[in-house]
Amino acid sequence: MALTLVGIRNDVAASLGEDPADIPLDENLIDYGLDSVRIMALLGGWRREHDVRADFADLAEQPSIEAWAPLLGVS
Repeated sequence: MALTLVGIRNDVAASLGEDPADIPLDENLIDYGLDSVRIMALLGGWRREHDVRADFADLAEQPSIEAWAPLLGVS
């Protein structure tokens, strides 16, 4: 199954222990408590489950769900 914008948001929210509705698509996720360890864990899961080829540096450089979507193959 392909990764979706909703899936990214749900995974980020679960990582932060938040409700997905509380995670804006365009906000800096670092401001919401997402750190490098959590980014690496999310990326590892997406690589295993969705064959994502994104790299950590790209995600860390642009830490918002909207910015991540194209990097993670979500159209």
